[in-house]
Amino acid sequence: MKVSSFNVNSLKARLGNLKDWLKKASPDVVCLQETKCTDDTFPRGEIEDLGYNVAFHGQKTYNGVAILSKHPIDEAIPGLPGNDGDDHARYLEAVISIDGGAMRVASIYLPNGNPIGTEKFSYKLAWMDRLIAHAKELLKYEEPLILAGDYNVIPMPEDCYDPIAWAGDALFQPESRAKFRELLNLGLTDAFRACHTEPHRYTFWDYQAGCWPKDKGIRIDHLLLSPQAADRLRACDIDKEPRGREKPSDHTPIWAEFDF
Repeated sequence: MKVSSFNVNSLKARLGNLKDWLKKASPDVVCLQETKCTDDTFPRGEIEDLGYNVAFHGQKTYNGVAILSKHPIDEAIPGLPGNDGDDHARYLEAVISIDGGAMRVASIYLPNGNPIGTEKFSYKLAWMDRLIAHAKELLKYEEPLILAGDYNVIPMPEDCYDPIAWAGDALFQPESRAKFRELLNLGLTDAFRACHTEPHRYTFWDYQAGCWPKDKGIRIDHLLLSPQAADRLRACDIDKEPRGREKPSDHTPIWAEFDF
């Protein structure tokens, strides 16, 4: 089974690219972020025509997450627990039927947090606290769990082209990275780092200043696995091809294969 995460940076703008990639890569489960569309405008029919069941949680212009699955989606739960007043469409969790049981997948679009020193950074850290608390509860189920998405966190210096250039950014602040480590310390595995030790592999390249052709990127899209999922991990990598297309997202997919 192949599970992918892809921040599409607007479904309306990238639908053609997304459909082409789905046909070519043929992932079994896809977690999308930044769909930037309301639920009533989600292109459900076009994606279902490609053989996917869909669940989505959107809002106008901003945010938006979705889960596509070739397997039945038994349950879809929108919103991250812990703050009933938070109306940002940043979290969607689904239970998916697989041979011999079920797996749980979440599509995550973690807050950016910039600029630091503002309520936006405080919101980011509070959101991460809620994610840590919820992940702790999900791990009690002792089932295959994949927390997939755009975490807006650069875990280590080797995950960006120039740590000094990112020193003042919320994605690379010590507090953000500490929260990410706290999440991993619950017993989760970073799928990419479980399969790769080489530095300077990226999932995001800004549109500005020739970042893509110069490979000035950062690794902020992650697949975090419960022990039950990590035990079945066979491979994980970054698919750079979609970032080189015409009018691409500034992110590219990350994928992992499992022996379920």
